[in-house]
Parts: sequence; C-alpha cells; structure tokens
Amino acid sequence: MNAIELTHVSKIYRRYGGRQFSTLKSALFQRSILRDLQPSETFPALEDVSFTVTKGSTFGVIGRNGSGKSTALKLVAGITKPTSGTVKVEGRISALIELGAGFHPEISGRENVFINGIMLGLTKREIQDRFDEIVDFAELREFIDAPVKTYSSGMYMRLGFAVAINVNPDVLLVDEVLAVGDEGFTHKCLDKFAELKRSNKTILLVSHSLNLIERFCDAAVWLDAGRKQAEGDPKRVVGAYLTKVEEGEEALLAATTAKAVENASHGQGGQGGQEGQEKRDGVDGREGQEAVAERPADPTSNMFQATEERPEPPADGHRAVEGRWGSREVEITGVALLDAEGHPSFVFHSGDSMSIRVGVHAAQPTDDFVFGIGLFNADGVCCYGTNTYLEDMTPERLAGDAEASFAIDGLDLVEGTYKLDVAVHKRDGFPYDYHRLLYTFRVKSRVHDVGIYRPRHHWTFTPNIIFKAER
Repeated sequence: MNAIELTHVSKIYRRYGGRQFSTLKSALFQRSILRDLQPSETFPALEDVSFTVTKGSTFGVIGRNGSGKSTALKLVAGITKPTSGTVKVEGRISALIELGAGFHPEISGRENVFINGIMLGLTKREIQDRFDEIVDFAELREFIDAPVKTYSSGMYMRLGFAVAINVNPDVLLVDEVLAVGDEGFTHKCLDKFAELKRSNKTILLVSHSLNLIERFCDAAVWLDAGRKQAEGDPKRVVGAYLTKVEEGEEALLAATTAKAVENASHGQGGQGGQEGQEKRDGVDGREGQEAVAERPADPTSNMFQATEERPEPPADGHRAVEGRWGSREVEITGVALLDAEGHPSFVFHSGDSMSIRVGVHAAQPTDDFVFGIGLFNADGVCCYGTNTYLEDMTPERLAGDAEASFAIDGLDLVEGTYKLDVAVHKRDGFPYDYHRLLYTFRVKSRVHDVGIYRPRHHWTFTPNIIFKAER
C-alpha cells in the first residue's frame, strides 16, 4: 500500500517583476492569474513529476539547490497545491519543514508547545501526556517558561523539532533540519527517525547528506531543475547524481583552468607581460637568473640552497600565488590531466591513477633541461614536488615539439581542490617556462577524512572488538 503518491505533478510559480495585477479584484476579473501569462513570466518548480512511497518505508529526495525538492515536500504536506497532477497522502502528517512556524515570540515555550501541537493535530490531552518528553527532547527544561523571543536560534529550532517529532505521525516529512543543534542533538534526531522507522512509519526525507540517504532510506528519487532524473535504489540514484555533479565540476574546472592560463600568458598573473619580459631580459641592471631569486621557492627545482645570486627563500616559500614566468627558450605549449583511460579530466577519485601530460616546444636544441611538477592544496601549501634532475635523469637533448608525462599510480589525496605547478627549467633552476598554480583539479571521496594525503592502510582488531557489517 502506498502512503504517498505524486502523479504527473507540476507546480508553476509566477515570476515577479513583469506584468502584475494591481488589486485582487482585477485579478479576479481576469479569471486566471497564471493562464494568460507568457512562458517567460512563469517558473516551473516541478514538471510532470511522479513517484510513490510505500507505507512504512523511508524515501529520500536528493538534488542540487533549486531542483524542486522542498516544493515536492510542501505539496505532500498540503502547504501548497499543484498546478496540475494529483498528490495523495494516507494518514496523519507531521512536517519538519519550517520548524516553529507557529511560535509566538512574546509567550513562553510552554504555551507555544500547546499551540504548535494543536496546529499539528494533537488534542490538549495528548500534548499534556507528551509534554515532558517534548521538553526533555528539546533540552529546554530550565527555559521552558521563558518567552520564546529570548531563545537562541538553536533553542527555537530544537523546540519546534521536538514538538513535530512527537506528534506520532503516520507520515513524517523532513527537509534538511538535522542542523538544528549540536552533534549530540543530531544523533538524537537520527535515533528518533530510526525509532519511527521501526514503528512502520513512513518518512519522506530531503537531504544533501548523501551518506544519510544511502544509509537510512529504502528508496530515493533525484530531482533536477524540477524534473525527475532517477528513482529506485538509493546507492544507484546517488551514484547517478554524483556522476552528473562531477560533469558540472569538470566543466567549471576546465573553464577556470583555461582562464588562468590565458590570463597568465597575457601578463595578468605572475611575471608575464612587459614587466616579466624586462626581468627575463635583465632590464634595470638585473639578469634574468637573478630575477628568479625574487620568486618563492619552487618545489620543482633542486636549487633550494642559498647563494650570493640566490638568497634564502622566504619562510613561507611553499605558499605561492598563481602566475607564469620564464625565458620561453623552451615553452610549455599545453598541459593535460588524464584519467586511467587516458581521457582529459579535472575530477578524480581518491586512489585513482592520474597522468600529467606536458607538451613543450624548444626553439633551439638544448642539452640543459629539467621537467618539474609541484602539487599544492587549495590553501597554496605544497603537498609534493619533484623533477627529472632530482630523480637522477641526466638531460642530453631536447629539440622541437615534444611531450613529457608524469604518471601517478594512486592519487592518495583526501577530498578537496588541488593545483599544479608545471615547469621546464635549467639544472640550476633558471626557468624556461614556469606555470604556477594554473591547473586546478578536484579529488572526490566518499570517506571524509582530513589532512592532505590518504596513506594506504588497513585496521586489525582482536576478536572482542566488533563492528556492525555494512548494509
């Protein structure tokens, strides 16, 4: 038996800023507020969406902001009506959508519990029977007789949550309300959801916490731009959603990288443009090699020691800003990040293989060249740096167009955004072409650990330490 059914549901809102009715009377004379509006004057929050939630199941709704998730919950709650299609719900509903919406700030928490409980369909006797449980759940025993206007936002939301969760509903609607308290209160909320689930209550859950959807829900639906994209097993639906998200991130990172390279090449970053050329040509009495000493220490070079021509790098030398500089005698013509299949990519998963392919052009043959790679996190802190000379590769000849590839068997980084230094320079560190922090990529992980890198590891335990098996 289905507890919730949405059948070909659409919800259209009117855009503001266009043609508007001056009075309710004029709107009534027009007979329809939406019917005669042009498509550009309307906004479809939901379009032809259908899904069912079986009685006693927990059903998740996922999607990016503005996808129609909250609109769907408000339709199920009866807060708003569909423009077309039908919505059917069996049983008493409690909606954790706008917590404490009926609270009056001037009266006490105690009085608001009774008012809000009656609004949610409880009798005065039922509220009296559950009052202590509500107050204890909200952790507001010593403040329950104070006016609600004296509550912090967290206290206010906790009281609203406690009232709604203790209505003993047949259908519970939950819209991103697990941030109403500290971590301890969040665990208490999850325990309450689990209790309702064991009691064969129906739960419709909207959340950006994909781990929660996978762990807690029996089925899920993915909405995007008001349309249903997938429905069914939570792991499959979440996987499809993450794939779509990664496609969007790929496009954004590709555009960001292209813009950074273009700006640096045209002198808007680092030592590009006329100023950079003057430094490379030794204008103002300085040779190009001496000008390099003004740069922070670079992780692609083995020349970290101080000399008269090369002063000691600053203490924070492994923190840097993006840019491009060098003589261009050997020029970097292209940089590509490749996945395990050799396809260009900007989004990788922790543990994946990655290759960095560097295209170069040498205007004249040379026997003095070093290829370097530096890896930084989003804060500009160096995670790793190496070059061919450090790895005992003695240069012999480079001429014309060529390519060098740096392959990483396992990208053991924690989730986050990272940037690359790519360089070609002489053995003494003098740069032919140095690209600092111009290439951005993202590492994704379902494990939200912290730090910079994730070492290959495993746990072992004695037999008396037991963990629950994964679902």
